[in-house]
Amino acid sequence: MLDHVGLAVSDFARSRAFYTQALAPLGIAVVMEVGPESTGGTAHAGFGRAGKPFFWIGDGGPAHGGTHVAIVADSRAQVDAFHHAALQAGGRDNGAPGLRPHYHENYYGAFVLDPDGHNIEAVCHRADA
Repeated sequence: MLDHVGLAVSDFARSRAFYTQALAPLGIAVVMEVGPESTGGTAHAGFGRAGKPFFWIGDGGPAHGGTHVAIVADSRAQVDAFHHAALQAGGRDNGAPGLRPHYHENYYGAFVLDPDGHNIEAVCHRADA
């Protein structure tokens, strides 16, 4: 199951304004923003409902991957196994498995770049996993 998706945008302010207006009729709004200090240099806005962001845009370019897809993992061990398997399959590390408390206290994720440079993540939100 997909947890969230993200797109790198060329003009963050313009894209944030566009998606804010375009998604409003669907009941989707910005529910979370992450600044450059947490991401390694780029701003991100998460759109969603009921406090859960599921569509992200990020100020970036090829260095940050054009597309980001996060897949739900049932446990932290699965996140670790995903990262290991992806690297063995030829992926490039884009963030080792670990907690990302700047997203929320139980956010445990790992990131790899696939052969085409897409940022693929496995994430577990469970505290007991």
